[in-house]
Amino acid sequence: MIPAFTAPGRFWRGNLHTHSTRSDGALEPEEVCRRYRAEGYDFLALTDHFVGLYGFPIVDTRPFRGNGFTTILGAELHSGAMANGELWHILAVGLPDDFAPSHSPHFLPVEGQESGADLAARARAAGAFVAIAHPQWSGLTLEDARSLEAAHAVEVYNHGCAMGCDRPDGFHTLDLLLSEGRRLDLIATDDAHFTEPDHFGGWVMVKAEENTPDALLAALKAGAYYSSQGPELRGIEIEGNTLRVTCSAVAAIIVQGQGSAATALHGSSLTQGDVPLDRFANSPWIRVTVMDRAGKRAWSNPIWLDD
Repeated sequence: MIPAFTAPGRFWRGNLHTHSTRSDGALEPEEVCRRYRAEGYDFLALTDHFVGLYGFPIVDTRPFRGNGFTTILGAELHSGAMANGELWHILAVGLPDDFAPSHSPHFLPVEGQESGADLAARARAAGAFVAIAHPQWSGLTLEDARSLEAAHAVEVYNHGCAMGCDRPDGFHTLDLLLSEGRRLDLIATDDAHFTEPDHFGGWVMVKAEENTPDALLAALKAGAYYSSQGPELRGIEIEGNTLRVTCSAVAAIIVQGQGSAATALHGSSLTQGDVPLDRFANSPWIRVTVMDRAGKRAWSNPIWLDD
């Protein structure tokens, strides 16, 4: 079972990582929501920085719902020091609006803070979908990543980090954790601040029966989604020893697994590809990337072959 393509419903396009003037973004929350709605997004999570400097905001975006557009409350959480001495960045989508603040007055570690792992666990227990934010930008070590046991996903593409510092990647972190047996999914996001061209570049396509916060959040936690910069994944299924991928027109269909295991198909305007799984006999998991002629990609969540 591959939830994104077997779950009932349709796909809804959304961004899970966004900032406003309630923290370090350039636009008011209402204008951020207006722009995403105008761009054709179905939903948005406004995730301002949850530190004392900004008053620990969980911005109430409920007034900006409507016309086929919804919002999920959330925040980017900060607490404890990573190995490099900097504060953790943890994405939490689906937080209650009364989520208790951490002891994080600003963006520097202070004595007596809860660890990033404890903060993530508290957010998950409160009902949030939790992701490890921008590992490459953060300088995250593997030991750091291992400690965040409450995470549902790793942010593997961050458009703001791509535009602002060319450090958008989280795949190395994700693949190492997968190869240690961690059952994690992946997300692509904007991390939009609207201070540079950091918006409308990475998103999730969530499969749900309704475009409502509860339905979207349940689908995210179930892994019923894929991530994209533009291409569409329309189906992934395994028949015997073959993986069949259907998609919008792309130039490459690539399957990756543990270690160096990978197989690629290349062509012009590919909309379907059958990939033999012989290279993955020793890999417990695989994931799929499709890439169009402009280099834009879409990514499946990891598929565990013993399922």
